[in-house]
Amino acid sequence: MKTNYDAIVIGGGPAGSTFARIAAAGGMEVLVIDKRKEIGVPVRCGEGLGAREVIAQGLELPKRCISTEIYGAKVVAPNGKSIIWKDKTTTGWVLERKMFDKWLCELAIDKGAEVRTYTRATELIKKDGKIVGLKVVQWGEREQEIYAPLIVSAEGMEARIAKAAGFDTTHRLYDVDTCYQYEMKPYEHENLIELYFGNKIAPRGYVWIFPKADKRANVGIGIGGNLTNSDKNGIPGANPKVLMDEFIANNPTLKDASTLVDFGGVISVGAPLNEFVKDNFMVIGTAAKQVDPIHGGGIALAMETAVMAADAALKAHKKKDFNKATLLEYETKWKQTLGKKMEKRLMLRKVMEKLNDDDLNYIFGAITQKDLNEVMEGKFAGPVAKVLAGRPELLKILGVLIGK
Repeated sequence: MKTNYDAIVIGGGPAGSTFARIAAAGGMEVLVIDKRKEIGVPVRCGEGLGAREVIAQGLELPKRCISTEIYGAKVVAPNGKSIIWKDKTTTGWVLERKMFDKWLCELAIDKGAEVRTYTRATELIKKDGKIVGLKVVQWGEREQEIYAPLIVSAEGMEARIAKAAGFDTTHRLYDVDTCYQYEMKPYEHENLIELYFGNKIAPRGYVWIFPKADKRANVGIGIGGNLTNSDKNGIPGANPKVLMDEFIANNPTLKDASTLVDFGGVISVGAPLNEFVKDNFMVIGTAAKQVDPIHGGGIALAMETAVMAADAALKAHKKKDFNKATLLEYETKWKQTLGKKMEKRLMLRKVMEKLNDDDLNYIFGAITQKDLNEVMEGKFAGPVAKVLAGRPELLKILGVLIGK
């Protein structure tokens, strides 16, 4: 491994590899290090990705990365009533995620970036108080120092080096969902993802079914992380695996299916970091908590924010100045665009968790696909007015969305 680069990226997921591709294409010498032995493995994801950001970046997914094309979503209320949400904005794919992540890294390599697996960042290197590089361990045994005027954390939920750089990467239980997922077979589908809501099904969360090729499906659940603890009276909290098994047992299309893979984890569904840059350091993607608070999806957001960060890094590289003031363009742009969108999504999440199942059943009966589309675009006024016309007592909960 060389010892000097223009930027070192920690993490070879969608954020890190996208940053590396854009920065390398612009003339920077970029190294991506990943602690895993194989990029994209193990898969810890529902594997869903909307088409919009991939198209916006001028990319075309190879067939090996795609398990199933998705045309829309079926959103299901606690009483079983569903709304089919399908239009030009809802197309996408359920990925073969490990192939997708490798492909993104290959694109970065094609532009001139270097990628090193089984290489863990252990410590920041500072000189006169300034970040100048990283100490890394390769293959679990060989320690090396590598230097760059810019370090980029794309570490995901762990974000250990970002924390060492002074960012507040601590996750409160209220701001995460505890998840469990199976890959199951057989499962017949209509190229729709399925989302099931209800406090008995998934308190402060939902159950998802993401269809895959060969009659497979990712079947998972996310519930509020704060609900998995014992309450003040010592009563055990909700267990996502137990709730997942109950859902499957009561689902006629899944109850006799086999399980191919199962795993658990946590995802961030809270507010992003207050800051994304410091002198000689940037944080992107899940490491910056740039995750959709409604559904916990982060792939598209990671790719989009990585482009913003790389554009700012290239300007800093041209000036040979990686101070915070120069890198701040990335943070400012994010807060003015995607950040505003995520603020509305977080507000909606906090409203939804106050609704009981009867409220949810009423809302699903009152709104249409068009209303659902407006809600997901952050246009709440029309749909909220429609709900309040028949159930005005919900004003105390939904009133915060009026005018947003």
